[in-house]
Amino acid sequence: MPKPILLAVDDDTSVLEAVVEDLRRQYGEHYRVVRAASGQAALDTLVQLQQRSEAVALILSDQRMPGMTGVDLLQRSMDIYGECKRVLLTAYADTEVAIRAINSAKIHYYLNKPWDPPEEKLYPVLDDLLENWNEGYVPPFSGVQIVGTRWGARDHAIRNFLAQNRVQYRWMDAESEEAQPLLERHGCEDLKLPIVIFADGSSLVQPQQMELAQKLGMRTQAAEDFYDLVVIGAGPAGLAAGVYGASEGLKTLIVEGTAPGGQAGSSSRIENYLGFPGGVSGEELGKRAYLQASRLGAEFVMQKAKGIRVDGGYRVIQLADGREVTCRAVLIATGVSWVRLDVPGAEKFVGSGVYYGAALAEAVACKDEEVYIVGGANSAGQAAIHFARYAAKVHMLVRGASLTKSMSRYLIDQIEATPNIMVETGTEIVEMMGSDHLESIRIRNAAGEETRPTSSVFVFIGAAPKTQWLPQEIACDDRGFVLAGNDLKQKVRTLGQERVPYLLETSVPGIFVAGDVRHGSVKRAASAVGEGSIAIQFVHQYMAGF
Repeated sequence: MPKPILLAVDDDTSVLEAVVEDLRRQYGEHYRVVRAASGQAALDTLVQLQQRSEAVALILSDQRMPGMTGVDLLQRSMDIYGECKRVLLTAYADTEVAIRAINSAKIHYYLNKPWDPPEEKLYPVLDDLLENWNEGYVPPFSGVQIVGTRWGARDHAIRNFLAQNRVQYRWMDAESEEAQPLLERHGCEDLKLPIVIFADGSSLVQPQQMELAQKLGMRTQAAEDFYDLVVIGAGPAGLAAGVYGASEGLKTLIVEGTAPGGQAGSSSRIENYLGFPGGVSGEELGKRAYLQASRLGAEFVMQKAKGIRVDGGYRVIQLADGREVTCRAVLIATGVSWVRLDVPGAEKFVGSGVYYGAALAEAVACKDEEVYIVGGANSAGQAAIHFARYAAKVHMLVRGASLTKSMSRYLIDQIEATPNIMVETGTEIVEMMGSDHLESIRIRNAAGEETRPTSSVFVFIGAAPKTQWLPQEIACDDRGFVLAGNDLKQKVRTLGQERVPYLLETSVPGIFVAGDVRHGSVKRAASAVGEGSIAIQFVHQYMAGF
């Protein structure tokens, strides 16, 4: 972020150099000192700085300059930088002029020459002025900026991707007063929305996820062609496997298509995770695990796996970009996605009022609105508590008779203690309606059907495993969850001999599974971490057999 500017103005070169030297010695760490040798040069400089959206904190100008006096300069500078502090440097004979200029040019202070020693005659005055200026100064945002529309599905996808990857960004509506000047400044005013503008001035129009990842410097290609272990998925199970695999000497690659943390990463607060008595957000848990795995030597690549095949004693992972990575063992830890709501209108409004999962990027946009949470398990409860901080009301629609069978007691207690959360049991959505975005829903309960206005519905119903990409050789149950160990009820063949599969080993030797995607798993972050950790033991046993 550029430093705010102190502008020194004097036509006497020796005096100007002395002023600049004193300013830099005292304020150079936090401010950039700029010089001008005349009033007109100073005005030209101010215009250029304004065009670059740079902040000017203070103008220190000599009074007696040919062509334009210091008072005239400071008065005219008000039209360019009205909030900056203005100081006039005068000779003793000009004191009366300086006093009159306090009103006409809104001069904040005048100093008599010479100002030595500056520690007594210059710095105390400027310290007070700059402290006062900083109280009202809001530094310009220097991160990623998005100009779009709240109800755009592509817009939502971009914001959600950045939020999941902990990339700081600022979003603004294309119709807002600040958006148009920003677009014009970057030459984007005639382009389609959404537009993502980066700190270096470059921009992307309607970018896809991989474009964003590459622009942000995320690794999208594996550094090597061969690894001991490839972990597919960076949720709690995959991250735990990365930590233990790398720490035990396995050359480990973690392939993740969206963001480290998985579904747990979108949880606003996990309060029953061991070792965090005050609770921990899924985002923070994912960040810590990612850093830990990276420090221990695991490599991450932002890619989606599209297939697995066996090539002799090796396993080959096919990535979405067409590249392939070969390894000795694979761990599938892709987790689950939320089951889609099968009612009229639901698919039409995905990303424009209907969201699957917490979609924490939408929380601030829901301020003072009424939002609906569909589902009655822990994830729905955590989301309800989080959205209650912003929304006027949060309605939880639960098909069952109560929350007790599907939600932890601590969450139920928090929901009951939150006055703007309303739990409606025996209730379901039967239709969603609107034009370009969700505007209302029709619900059904014991009293019949009714239509309610809302623009935000967050769905947490059931878990669908992310296994459509797996080959048929990897056995799954009738819902698509991966079978492993004793659940296979069959032996596997390694080096021409049959054996009982290891606890987390799939029907294909050397391919393991952990976390929510496994048949019969406990859908909790802690259990996923446990499975990812112990999977490494079986990976070692498998490798020892060769």
